[in-house]
Order: sequence, then structure tokens, then C-alpha cells
Amino acid sequence: MMKKIALATALSLAATSAFAGGVVEPAMEPEVVKATTTSSSGGILIPLLLLIVVAAAIASSGGNDTPIPPAIPN
Repeated sequence: MMKKIALATALSLAATSAFAGGVVEPAMEPEVVKATTTSSSGGILIPLLLLIVVAAAIASSGGNDTPIPPAIPN
């Protein structure tokens, strides 16, 4: 008899903790909207800058490409 009372007490305590919070309406999360960014360059700015840097490097590397003649000993 004592085991049945202990079992009934344990089950009633477990049941009350399951319903302790009551009914709660689900919270709706706000919808995430991705902001679109626009630029006037259209994504061509980086390649143009890279082209300018490469052209400047090629232009500055030019010059006197003739080898220096060896010194004539006296």
C-alpha cells in the first residue's frame, strides 16, 4: 500500500511540473530582410584600380635595358 502512495505522489509531482508554465502563445520571430546595397561603379572599380597599378608597374620598369660595358683596364 505504501508503494502505491509513493508512486502516486511521484507521478502527481511529475505531472504538475510538466504543466507549471501554462499555455503560452508562440513568439513569432521577426523576418530578416537582407538590405541591398547599390553602387554606381557596378563592381568595376577594383579591376580598374588593379589595371592602373599593373600599367604603372610596367611603365616604371622600362628604361635603359642596355648592359653596362665592362671597364677597360689601364
